[in-house]
Amino acid sequence: MAAMKPRTGEGPIEVAKESRVIAMRIPADGGGRLVIEMNATEAAELLEALKAVVG
Repeated sequence: MAAMKPRTGEGPIEVAKESRVIAMRIPADGGGRLVIEMNATEAAELLEALKAVVG
């Protein structure tokens, strides 16, 4: 039997390139993860938006 990751909201944000998309997994309150898939252009736009907020 294969080992499985527990489905909890704990843990770090994960980002991985999967074939033609970039998948970002964000821990969610109440358990589970929010999965967002984006292309390279959308990822660059997200980066710029986050830089504007974070500094």
